[in-house]
Amino acid sequence: MIKSILVALDGSEHSDTASRYALWLAHRLQATVTGLHVIDVVSIEGSGSFLHDISGSMGFEPYLDFSSKMREALHERGRTLLDGFLASCQEQGVRGDSQLVTGIVANEVCEQARTADIVVLGHRGLNERFSTGLLGGTTESVARKCPKPVLVCPMQFQPIARPLLAYDGSQRAAAAMREAAELAAALALPLEVLHVGKDDGTAQKVLDEARRYLSAYPITCEFLVRGGYANETILDVMSERAADLLFIGAYGHSRIIEMVLGSTTEYVLRNSASPLFLCR
Repeated sequence: MIKSILVALDGSEHSDTASRYALWLAHRLQATVTGLHVIDVVSIEGSGSFLHDISGSMGFEPYLDFSSKMREALHERGRTLLDGFLASCQEQGVRGDSQLVTGIVANEVCEQARTADIVVLGHRGLNERFSTGLLGGTTESVARKCPKPVLVCPMQFQPIARPLLAYDGSQRAAAAMREAAELAAALALPLEVLHVGKDDGTAQKVLDEARRYLSAYPITCEFLVRGGYANETILDVMSERAADLLFIGAYGHSRIIEMVLGSTTEYVLRNSASPLFLCR
């Protein structure tokens, strides 16, 4: 059961939506939500070093105090951001807490996640306009390394009503199934279970496993089999069934294999308009 939610906040629009999802879940699950803001040490040290080098090369006295000034400004900005988050918690009657830390963003999120049941973060971050990819680098790094389930949120918020589980019988998919069952039961929602593969004995065996496991929960389930490539089919079924949350196992192969074959998780992350609940 989810009782401790960690939400990563950076002031971006995606972060604001992540905060709304975290508060929505916390209110319904009677959970505590902690807002985490990380002062990015890489940006501080990089900017300080750059201005120091430029000023020196132009014959000016190096601006040695830049890093400390920037750190103070970013600390104040972070504190203001978290104060606003705590005010939102109070308005919605949710138990809230906050953490302000300095470090490498993805590493700090994963570190703080050790004492949470789930991490909620935006699909992209504050620097999305400068990103070369469609998925924020910090989000991808957290999704790969985080020891706890990760809920990746899109730009737009909508209440969760039609969750979908992508199930292939793997260990990671089994972890996603457990989280899907727990959340669907806690929110009194139906659950659709999708297996992508040939509609033969193997597919039915996989779905029978899921059917047996889910029968222990007080939820209504519907089981679907579809053919085709898993990444494209999952997105097609999400659209067809108006699914507003996808449970999926996170990154089932090594980075080398994914570079050659591609990753279903990454493809769905990059292209889904709905939040994804990633499980290891």
